[in-house]
Amino acid sequence: MAGGESIRISVVMCTYNGAEFVAEQVESILAQTHPVQELVVGDDASRDETLAIVRQVIEGYRARGGAAIDLVVLTRDPQQHPQPYGVAGNFARSLEAASGDVVLLSDQDDRWASDRVARSIAAFDQHPDAGLVHGDARLVDAEGASLGVTLFEALGVAPAELDDIDAGRGFEAMLRRNLVTGATAAVRRELIARALPVPDGWIHDEWLAVVAGAVGRTVVLREALIDYRQHGANQIGARKLDWSTRWARLREPRTARNERLLRRARSLVDRLDALGEQLDAGHLRAAREKLAHEEVRAALPASHLRRVVPVAREWRSGRYRRYGLGAQDVLRDVVQPV
Repeated sequence: MAGGESIRISVVMCTYNGAEFVAEQVESILAQTHPVQELVVGDDASRDETLAIVRQVIEGYRARGGAAIDLVVLTRDPQQHPQPYGVAGNFARSLEAASGDVVLLSDQDDRWASDRVARSIAAFDQHPDAGLVHGDARLVDAEGASLGVTLFEALGVAPAELDDIDAGRGFEAMLRRNLVTGATAAVRRELIARALPVPDGWIHDEWLAVVAGAVGRTVVLREALIDYRQHGANQIGARKLDWSTRWARLREPRTARNERLLRRARSLVDRLDALGEQLDAGHLRAAREKLAHEEVRAALPASHLRRVVPVAREWRSGRYRRYGLGAQDVLRDVVQPV
């Protein structure tokens, strides 16, 4: 992939009623310093002019003599598929349709830095074993003005977590929590083949990242790759975890969340088992330990008092720190209602 000259670059953008901002996003994709050869748009039955706007922008670009780009549009027929694909399902089918050697993920309402593609390719060149590259983003409002905070800052990403990824421990970091926002991610085609389909309970970006870490590594770019627009209608956005948000989470019922975490851990072990020799055996052992940890958490009794002993035992094992958020999850498991 050296230099990126001979590889095919695809962008996968999922849309749903995105007419307000989609033209600016497509223009920023077309303005990349390293050209994109394919744009795959997965539309989840938009009721506005989203697709017409995308086609109009592409046609205008071609009329101006822009580099050749293929436009692939995937639609959803509400008669045949009455239920929306949703974010994860829409991205999964769109990723499968992309033909590029490297595929970059895109939201419908952001704006890319002009060298996002170039920086992603350079990162892949530097790390041939990497399946996924992601980075930070500048949070902006509906008008595109900076909100004065980056994505990593809003999500409370610690320097030590980024250091883990730099050291090739992205899988271990992802077992604790998701650090990847799909709108900043680029993946190799080989990873898509290994990762799809996305299991129930997982979002596409975190699933791609954990599989990439299991079979190779992930790479993080600490600079902002995009302007990540926050406008109140985002299907998935970013918000800073202040103390009021943390307190509200402690008061949320725990049963559904812990059952979901258990399903996710099981599906991860199942997929890694299926990958077999393609991954480090230590990663499979860690995934199984993560599963054992979530089994303990899901089985905690309804009584707050009776939870103390099993939670303390699990804390002494070190699994709260290795496979979760440490003391934060301990407190959550002790005090949350059923």
